Parts: sequence; C-alpha cells; structure tokens
Amino acid sequence: MINTLVVDDDFHVAEINARYVSRIPGFRVAGQVHDAASALAAVRESRIDLMLLDYYMPDEDGLGLTRRLRQQGTDVDVIMVTADDRAATVQQALRAGVLQYIVKPFTFDALRQKLEAYARLRTALTTRDVNQSYIDRALGTLRACAPADAMPKGFTEQTAELVRQVVARAPAPVSAHEVSQSARVSRSTAQRYLKLLEAQGQLRISLKYGDGGRPEHHYSLP
Repeated sequence: MINTLVVDDDFHVAEINARYVSRIPGFRVAGQVHDAASALAAVRESRIDLMLLDYYMPDEDGLGLTRRLRQQGTDVDVIMVTADDRAATVQQALRAGVLQYIVKPFTFDALRQKLEAYARLRTALTTRDVNQSYIDRALGTLRACAPADAMPKGFTEQTAELVRQVVARAPAPVSAHEVSQSARVSRSTAQRYLKLLEAQGQLRISLKYGDGGRPEHHYSLP
C-alpha cells in the first residue's frame, strides 16, 4: 500500500481529497493535516510514501515545505494539488522535485489517473538494472498526458466538480435549489448536473416530503 498524507488548509477539501484517495486501489490515507508544521510532524512520526500537498497554507507554502523535505533528505514523493495555475509556480514546483501538479478543481478520475501513473512508476523503479529505454518508459508512464474525461455534450468537468463539492460540504442532503444558490448557477443547471452525477454513481438521491406532501429530490454523497 502507498501511504498517502493529504495536506490542505481547507478541512472540507482535505476530506474530499482523502475520500478520493481511499477509493483508489493500492493507496491508503495515512492522515489529513492542514498546515506545514503538522505535515512535517506526520512525516517524522510515521512512514509516508506520498504527499498530496496544497500550495496555500497558513504557516508555509507548499513549495517551501517541499524544499525543506528535500533538504532534510526525506524520502517522500510530492504531488502538488492547488488552485495556483501560474506558469512560474509550476516551474518552481518541478524544480523543487514535485512529481505531478494538479490544478483545482479536478474530478476523481483526473486524480485517479495521476495516482495510478505514479504507482506504475514506483513499480517500474523497483528493478535493479535499468537502461535508457527502460528509464524513458518509466518516466513516460508518469508524464504521459491522460485522456480527458468524457463528459456529455453541454456539460463541463469544472461545473460538475463544483456541484459535487457543494453536495459534499453540506451537512445534510440538499435540493437542486440549495445547490443552485451555493454554486451560483441556475436551478435548471443544478438539476442537470445533479442528475448526471447521480447517474454516474457519484451522488445518491433520496426523496423528502414537504408540507404539501409533494416529494422533492435531495442529493448526498454515496
């Protein structure tokens, strides 16, 4: 199992990312922390193979933490998970030793493809004797562009993930009207995406009866 530490200052996002990781065979969530100091402590106290690391944290940014891990010779791989899509930040992350860079918001399938590629690379590098062709294939496994998730015509991955996160953060099952208000999209758009996510198995639908006796669809995570 690949022990994975989820590091994000947003408690809700950390929970969602941890839930994603737990669904991928071969990966185990070793913990969730919300600042750089806690991440360093977790690495010292237990065996961490991989860190899903946010850029923005209250005490130190993700790049600074990555550099400190490298200076200390810590044997932990880092995948940056952040809303920062600036080219300069991506370049600095790669130079600091970050293996993958994932821009928020993202879908479960997008993260799954990245983690599965990382797992294949770890497996490939367990052999002792390598040649240039072998090295090229191993690195190609990690760097190859994953195919874009197929979305039905008229839908976007960004809006689908936005709607899903609204449902995930809600303390109780929510209606299309509540989702439309939180996500700032029209009610019809919320309904379309909720139905799509429910059909894909990402959300669960239930009926709630109002005062007039008319049932209303409510959505929650499976």
